[in-house]
Amino acid sequence: MDASEKKHAAARAALEFIEPGVTLGVGTGSTVNCLIEMLPEVRGRIDRVVSSSKASTELLMKQGFKVSSLNETGDFDVYIDGADESNKRLQLIKGGGGALTREKVLAGAARRFVCIVDDSKLVGMLGKFPLPIEVLPMAQKFVERRMLKMRGNPVWREGFVTDNGNHILDVHDLLIANPIDLEARINRIPGVVTVGLFADRPADFLLIASDTGVREMRT
Repeated sequence: MDASEKKHAAARAALEFIEPGVTLGVGTGSTVNCLIEMLPEVRGRIDRVVSSSKASTELLMKQGFKVSSLNETGDFDVYIDGADESNKRLQLIKGGGGALTREKVLAGAARRFVCIVDDSKLVGMLGKFPLPIEVLPMAQKFVERRMLKMRGNPVWREGFVTDNGNHILDVHDLLIANPIDLEARINRIPGVVTVGLFADRPADFLLIASDTGVREMRT
């Protein structure tokens, strides 16, 4: 299978987690876009939908879904999203699409977090993919200096503004041996809104599409 076919295969496997009467959280990105295209097939099972980005909300509305806010739904049943990297503990790097803050909120509110990826995203150690950090615009340079002290190479994602009105720093050259510790350390830096490490709250299920099909890993 090519990369597009793998994304579709992973998305289709995730439909099994959408049970009757579900409140569904939907993430952001190309693999999730495949899922959104398939959701009309299981429309009858879905009670309500919440979304992690304006882009996903627009796609859901085009498919005829009314999108609720998390304030309306409260904690909900299942959240389905992609990832830029995952290790075998289902700790993730997310945020390549810039929606990491809202994604992390939805992952935290979901009883089950299902992550859908192709096999290129499974790694031995997180960090080859640049680590996104959402920062307040006024704190951008300050956070850059702090990341340099942590031996990272921060690059401003120039011209990009998050749905929350903030900036993204993509931090290169980090070897993330202890994701939980690094997530906590970066989150403590003043001006950081969210770091794209999903380690304290990893995925519950990882669906990995490869040439031989889709396999499932669990925490």
